[in-house]
Amino acid sequence: MTCYLCGSSDYKVRDGKVRDNDTLDVLECNNCGLVFLSNLGHIDESYYEDSSMSEGLDVKEWLNETCVDDERRFEFVKEMIINKDIIDFGSGAGGFLLKAKEVAKSVTAIELDNKIAEHYKQNNILRVTEINSLENERYDVITAFHVLEHLSEPIEILKLLVFKLKKGGKLIVEVPNSEDALLTIYKNEAFSNFTYWSPHLFFYNSKTLQLLFKKVDGVEMEFVKHIQRYPLSNHLHWLSNNKPGGHQKWGSFIDSPELKKAYEAQLSSIGATDTVVAQLIKR
Repeated sequence: MTCYLCGSSDYKVRDGKVRDNDTLDVLECNNCGLVFLSNLGHIDESYYEDSSMSEGLDVKEWLNETCVDDERRFEFVKEMIINKDIIDFGSGAGGFLLKAKEVAKSVTAIELDNKIAEHYKQNNILRVTEINSLENERYDVITAFHVLEHLSEPIEILKLLVFKLKKGGKLIVEVPNSEDALLTIYKNEAFSNFTYWSPHLFFYNSKTLQLLFKKVDGVEMEFVKHIQRYPLSNHLHWLSNNKPGGHQKWGSFIDSPELKKAYEAQLSSIGATDTVVAQLIKR
């Protein structure tokens, strides 16, 4: 097996397990640092079409699970989408678009999950399942939040998305960070056996994300930003109890706004947040 980004066959097996498929290994390229699963062909579109991503949640529950991230993402892009035409690629339950439609000129969802088709219809949001079904239209902003890691051919998909952008249009991508502090600094075994998941084919960091975008013509990187979605209480809970959910149990007395900001800033300074955001512009 060779690295998707650089073609090297020099890689190592990372510590940890793929939580839902013990036949898979997590590999890390020794040349460029890309992290990827040992088999990239075990998931196809039917997995997403059949609502496997939402794991039995109804739409209301799904929206409740994503509401904090939806609000953060909306606040991040709010000013740039006012009166603009936007696409959210891999839009899930559409929580971000429900907020964005209040200020944008138009919003479009690209989402495979058939369960939420009626939900989009009821909320007057155009939903399509393929990029190419948007024939000759061009858009000001395209977002892809925690989607790129699911794609077996991300370069090809990125090229299609860039093609749909207007000149000067923005592409905003958010992905989990392969350099998450729980993996690389604290080296928490329980977390490394929990966080890897078979639909996540690739795991990027700021470096490999930039290498990926260099393979896509017509766009330039404006910035890469590190985000910490889960606060210190979550990390302390993993380290003491080897379980998730610490922010729900301990957050009320640990996670002051000042501490959350300081912890994120410290992790960001060493590239060890749980999330990376990149913004690109079409030239």
